[in-house]
Amino acid sequence: MDFDKFMSWIVEKNPAQEEFHQAVEEVAKSVVPYINENPVYEKWKILERMSQPDRFIHFKVVWADDDGNVHLNRGYRVQFNQAIGPYKGGLRFDPSVNSGILKFLGFEQIFKNSLTTLPIGAGKGGADFNPKGRSDAEVMRFCYSYMAELFRHIGEHTDVPAGDIGVGAREIGYLYGMHRKLTNRFTGTITGRGIEYGGSLVRTEATGYGAVYFTRDALKHINESIEGKVAVVSGSGNVAQYASQKLIQLGAKVLTLSDRGGYIYVKDGISLELLDEIIYHKSKVRGTLEEFANKKGIDFVKDKRPWEVKCDMAFPCATQNEISIDDAMMLVENGCKVVTEGANMPSTKEATEYFVKNSVIFLPAKAANAGGVAVSALEMSQAFVGFYRSFEEVDEMLQQIMNKIHTNCLKYGLKDGKVDYINGANIAGFVKVANAMVAGGIA
Repeated sequence: MDFDKFMSWIVEKNPAQEEFHQAVEEVAKSVVPYINENPVYEKWKILERMSQPDRFIHFKVVWADDDGNVHLNRGYRVQFNQAIGPYKGGLRFDPSVNSGILKFLGFEQIFKNSLTTLPIGAGKGGADFNPKGRSDAEVMRFCYSYMAELFRHIGEHTDVPAGDIGVGAREIGYLYGMHRKLTNRFTGTITGRGIEYGGSLVRTEATGYGAVYFTRDALKHINESIEGKVAVVSGSGNVAQYASQKLIQLGAKVLTLSDRGGYIYVKDGISLELLDEIIYHKSKVRGTLEEFANKKGIDFVKDKRPWEVKCDMAFPCATQNEISIDDAMMLVENGCKVVTEGANMPSTKEATEYFVKNSVIFLPAKAANAGGVAVSALEMSQAFVGFYRSFEEVDEMLQQIMNKIHTNCLKYGLKDGKVDYINGANIAGFVKVANAMVAGGIA
């Protein structure tokens, strides 16, 4: 299989979708040599088939604001791969959402979901709607209109959406409420639900906790620990909040959190008590970090990301391509030794290459942030049989899953005593899905 020919084909078939091209290229660099060593995958055109979604659903979403003004948004669902289980992946409500972004996220989801070792396929969805600044009633009307179309395409054995950027507990509640009304069924079709109506404990914390557990395993492999290390974290949503919480609990010092306006900096480290206040401010008050910093007298750096702060570990937990090559150079110069991707593909191609070249332990998103979808799958299993697991049970299962992911990354990424977590995650994620596709023929 020729890498350059494959990528030319990808670009030709998917024009003007740079994030998707980036995601496919990163995987293909790892997987094409493996395919050439195992030609059965080329015979069945597995990577070509895997890189194209089974279907892409695009629909309009019409809703009215509190003043009676009518608005029109675009809604999407990409169902990427169902070889090992029902389509599974979050819904993102953000003005940046478009077909290319969702294809990149859906493609990444194939490998992430495979790495969990759980029976879940890959999908992604969302809309170019911005819930920020909207009233609860406006968000409810939008969610109802969105679900009025989406419900035709999802189901507990077909496609199981969850939350993502812009889709939290409030949005999930409205979406599930309308789904239940339209179908007249109480099912596990949407995960990330409240505990009161079928959700799972640890689901809110899972992606952030999982990223830290994976980092702990990577450091343990080289006889180091999280305790005593200094971390910078970007973002201030669920992933950033609970990655910070777990880092602090394990003895690290977390200096930063960020949003689109800039970042807060606490030189002595964010305490668990202060973090609780930040979580309340972001999730309940729905305010900005600048507002919080001004209220608390905390340093706030406007219009910048936290990568200029000296640290041992960086946790990009905001959005795609938030670490540029300049940011990567600054992090390395300031002593950063570990980069854990809590968000989906938060490092640019050039930044990733620079980290690897400079011997930074680089833990890619498809492995490091798989904890969220792993607990979503555990929630699905609870819904199927109608029971609840305790917080401790789910947390223990999450730790075991992240440890299995780390073990599989070692299996395919360990060479000459060094671990290439990018190759390890890509190949480990590929093999399970590829073997299932080969078994299914060309169906």
